[in-house]
Amino acid sequence: MDPLTFVQVIEEIARHDASAAWCLCQAAGCSMTAAYFGPEAGRNIFGDRRSVLAWGPSHDAKAVAVDGGYRITGTWSFASGCRHATWLGGYRAIQELGGAARRRPDGAADGRTMPFPADKATIVDVWHVTGLRGTGSDTFTVTDLFVPRAYTVSRDDPAERRHPSPLYCFPSGSLYAAGFSGVAMGIARSSLDAFVELARDKEPRSSKRLVRDSAVVQFQVAQAEAQLGSARVFLARRARAHLGRREPLGESAHPRAAGPDPAGLHLRHPPGQPGGGHGPSRGQVERHLRQQAFGRRFRDIHTVTQQLQGRQAHLETVARYLLRLPPDPTFL
Repeated sequence: MDPLTFVQVIEEIARHDASAAWCLCQAAGCSMTAAYFGPEAGRNIFGDRRSVLAWGPSHDAKAVAVDGGYRITGTWSFASGCRHATWLGGYRAIQELGGAARRRPDGAADGRTMPFPADKATIVDVWHVTGLRGTGSDTFTVTDLFVPRAYTVSRDDPAERRHPSPLYCFPSGSLYAAGFSGVAMGIARSSLDAFVELARDKEPRSSKRLVRDSAVVQFQVAQAEAQLGSARVFLARRARAHLGRREPLGESAHPRAAGPDPAGLHLRHPPGQPGGGHGPSRGQVERHLRQQAFGRRFRDIHTVTQQLQGRQAHLETVARYLLRLPPDPTFL
């Protein structure tokens, strides 16, 4: 599907379960590599409808060039959805047999993304976190695993892209940025909706009027709705601008501008602080459910802000593009 529809789907799923939406976004971003594989490798990886490809970043992975492919060793972290994945993978820098780093014609280090069957890796249970716990973003390792060259790609390299669809001209990094923004917006939407429902009939302690009758609460609800709506419109505008284009995108920084905005909606509790105590007449079950409704979303949105795509530094990337300055490679 097109990036705009993709973001809308992610946002809707995140309204109900942010971890499920996060894993779907991650797997969809990984699946962009389908356009770079040959037919046989592509069918083997993605042909089964149950196939899921997951990966994460690595600081120690290496791939030694051998006849017919590479032998890889390393550890990859934050592999969202890895426990449901049928294939795992990630980026590796390439070394020659003698240990020297392989270089591209421009002098940059050469590396490739290399998927392999998930049962070839060892998953390490490390994802003990505050929010997005359901993503299972654990670590996995492999040692001296052979990967055929046909199962490796140079992501986002137009020279290796085999499929002409405009979808695959959309940089995978921008797809992640847009999708994870959708997760943040889904969390924000469901949080705001839950608060509005609560405010309609909740009477705080030491008060003779409902939460909804407070002018402060009314202002904050309107402000939150405007912030969320602005983020959604901005992201949709950027996605629409890329639809139908068949050349590599030169404005990949723009979708990232939406990332910090919806994620920043976490800065305070839902308007009016729904704490304040639920009266005992509400019942223990209702109180527990309401605490869960806000508590889980509060933890999830804080975890969203810690992801690479949610950091405030991306606003610098966008500003440099708008000011016609070269991008800072530190933030790419």
